[in-house]
Amino acid sequence: MPDLLTDLREAVGPAHVLTEPADVAAYATDWRGAYGGIPLAVVRPASTAEVSVVVRLAHDAGVAVVPQGGNTGMCGGAVPSGDGSQLVISLGRMRSVREVDAAGGTITVEAGMVLADVQAAASAVDRLFPLSLGSEGSCTVGGNIATNAGGTAVLRYGMMRSLVLGLEVVLPDGRVWDGLRSLRKDNTGYDLTQLFIGAEGTLGIVTAAVLTLHPATPARATAWVALPSVAAAAALLPVLREYAAERLTTWELVARPALDLVIAAGLHDPLSSDAPWFGLIELAGPTGATVDDDLERALGAAVEADLVLDAAIAGSPAQRAGLWALRERVSEAQESLGPTIKHDVSVPITSLDELVTRLAPALEKALPGIRPIIYGHVGDGNLHYNLSRPASLDPDAFLSRSVELSAIVHDCTVELGGSISAEHGLGSGKAAAAAAYKSEVEVELMLAIKRAIDPDGLMNPGKVLPLR
Repeated sequence: MPDLLTDLREAVGPAHVLTEPADVAAYATDWRGAYGGIPLAVVRPASTAEVSVVVRLAHDAGVAVVPQGGNTGMCGGAVPSGDGSQLVISLGRMRSVREVDAAGGTITVEAGMVLADVQAAASAVDRLFPLSLGSEGSCTVGGNIATNAGGTAVLRYGMMRSLVLGLEVVLPDGRVWDGLRSLRKDNTGYDLTQLFIGAEGTLGIVTAAVLTLHPATPARATAWVALPSVAAAAALLPVLREYAAERLTTWELVARPALDLVIAAGLHDPLSSDAPWFGLIELAGPTGATVDDDLERALGAAVEADLVLDAAIAGSPAQRAGLWALRERVSEAQESLGPTIKHDVSVPITSLDELVTRLAPALEKALPGIRPIIYGHVGDGNLHYNLSRPASLDPDAFLSRSVELSAIVHDCTVELGGSISAEHGLGSGKAAAAAAYKSEVEVELMLAIKRAIDPDGLMNPGKVLPLR
């Protein structure tokens, strides 16, 4: 494609059209090394106008494009195919804050802005942008929107879908839809903003967004608790809500094997309990909020009801950080066990216990010695049910069983009224599986939307939907 590459260099500058293998390597694979491809080129536009030109040139040449933000995804959603035919469009140079409206409670940012920088910009005006993820130091707003990211504060603030008011999107033919509106109410037709959230770049490329800000919550109360069961964790949620109401921000769950991994990696165990399950609770409120008293009363009631076996409450910012590390370091610690088969599932909260109770024997029967490493978000019924290989099994042999083992997890999840993807998106890794669990009508509706907006199938092909 010499003519296309020449036109792209003219559009964004030669330094920002990468073709050498050493230059494109970081964009050609995901951060875990689980998915990889070969891009035709990596283009790094600096503005919406440049993205528009790049997409139009690719469209006219019949070349597919793959949008990419921080490239921290879990399902291969931002990785090109392996045939060298697709153009990666990296939004990493688009990191500006366009506007902050503290009084109106909004911030308008470009899609390449790192999530932690959005949080900092909100904090600078005494506001809170509540989306919080383990990868917040490297993931970007565009990727968060594309996958409808969740994180640890969904219980209180909702998914990314609940935090976006308006979008600016470059469409498959290069046109720009300017939907950067900060309105809370707009009943003038289809909600196009919501259509692009969670679409993983298959309908267009998000280049900027109006995000909702919330009042700052400097008062924090955090506890690490030992639990007798997942059923107790689910039953504890209404107790926490009774005492904390809207101040309850986080209720996370960690299984014993997952905790053992982070302790082995050098983290401090605040309880030294042999309980099978553990949890992280956090209340947050404005200055002067009685979050410490609320948490102590809630935990007292939980102990009396035999829902909590033991608890440690953070008495300083350092102790709070230590408790959070027990939850946030699980994924990293699991890497010590070798390759992982990851699952990001959700079920009704009351079905969490049945999910883990049914899966354990089914997986052990399929592959004796398999090691489930489980953690997640009790408040929204979302578990990261990850699988590590038996110690005696070769890594490649383990990964060769991934389809079979994932089917066991997904079948049980769907039987309990759940979803096989709660917050990580589908990418290429789960597209076919997701379609298999949807009704024919639902798949046809999704395909109809895709064909209407991207009739040539050039926007991130093979992602979300198994067909283009």
